[in-house]
Amino acid sequence: MQLYAPWEKAFKKVATPLEHFIHAQTTTGIILMGMTTLALILANSPLTKDYADFFHTTVELNIGSWNLSHNIHHWINDGLMAIFFFMIGLEIKRNILVGELSNIKVAMLPILSAIGGMAMPAIIYLAINRGTEGVVGWGIPMATDIAFAISALVLLGNRVSPSLITFLVALAIVDDLGAVVVIAVFYTEQIHLLPLALASVSFLLMVSLNRFGIHMILPYFIVGLFMWFFMLESGVHATIAGVIAAMAIPSRPKITPHDFTNHTKNLLDEYDNYPIATDFSLHEKQKAILINIKDRIDAIGSPAARLEHELHLPVSLIVIPLFALANAGISIDFSAIGTTIVQNVSLGIISGLILGKVLGIAGVAWLAIKLGIAKLPEGSSMSQIFGVAFLGGIGFTMSIFVADLAFLGNEALIFQAKIGILLASLISGLFGYLWLRFSKQEPLS
Repeated sequence: MQLYAPWEKAFKKVATPLEHFIHAQTTTGIILMGMTTLALILANSPLTKDYADFFHTTVELNIGSWNLSHNIHHWINDGLMAIFFFMIGLEIKRNILVGELSNIKVAMLPILSAIGGMAMPAIIYLAINRGTEGVVGWGIPMATDIAFAISALVLLGNRVSPSLITFLVALAIVDDLGAVVVIAVFYTEQIHLLPLALASVSFLLMVSLNRFGIHMILPYFIVGLFMWFFMLESGVHATIAGVIAAMAIPSRPKITPHDFTNHTKNLLDEYDNYPIATDFSLHEKQKAILINIKDRIDAIGSPAARLEHELHLPVSLIVIPLFALANAGISIDFSAIGTTIVQNVSLGIISGLILGKVLGIAGVAWLAIKLGIAKLPEGSSMSQIFGVAFLGGIGFTMSIFVADLAFLGNEALIFQAKIGILLASLISGLFGYLWLRFSKQEPLS
């Protein structure tokens, strides 16, 4: 009897990129929740000093006289997270080319809702923090954690329509793109032109490899590694290199589906011409045919599609859990938590993620539908859009990432920000789930 992990059996039946994406994000959300809980336990236990000391341990990379030295926390946030951002770049590219954002009529609602869902939280945060040192954190409540949000929708099963999940996926992709732009443009303090120029040359080299029809992954990996290093030295956050590199990865297969079908049929016919051996061993020609078929299978899939598929597991099981373990562990004084959440930074984030996301996402969606600019997702209601807007208030991964950039070196403000992010994400997630759990499924007439 074959055993299945939660949701695995259902996903054995499906194979579209969107369904694989949802499956991966659900897995990520479950693991992320576990690692966040572990980080909070460690940070509030007798092991708190060992926990902190571990992530502040320095790791050096030496090649001759050249030296790159950072602590483990920095390597995770600037190194491993570049892989996460690379995957985000691949997802954005696929969605724009062939996915939920490729049809502008369908994409209009999530695009407008995402813009509203980024603008309103930032405006609310700025209003609360105007004139204070925390004002630079306006980008923190703009982000939505796609893994947690999609996990909540998947848990609802057939209570939500597939088009509503598609709406959330498209919205979160646009949200991720917005977060990348904000990080690149507004959270870069000092730019060193020579490394930035070398990073640009690296990107152009990757584009050239694409234009010359190079489909092997290794050349892109080597050049991308250099681009990451140059970006790190330039002052622009190194994770941006991941998104930019993804744009250069080929998205077209080497052969057309028609050629693949015809060629594979001919190879299978040739394969069947050889008699079956008594010990079921293959003829040498059959082995060669199978290798040829495998090569054709690789050729029909683009490097971008292969990388997106292959990276989901390491990102879900290694990168994001390590990020959560390194960043979510905050020592909480529960007797002072009431004081903390009314600090300007915490209050701005909580208000932005809860109130701002709902006003921005649901408000803009309602307005766009009323004006005839966009249509309600099939099989859903405005009430469900309201619930999804609450799920958009789960900031977590990207919000914590932006908080570390915005308040670099200011531990007090980082602490306030993380308290606000955790509390707002918890409230938004629970309320959004319960609202969708009990809301009507009939679409608005």
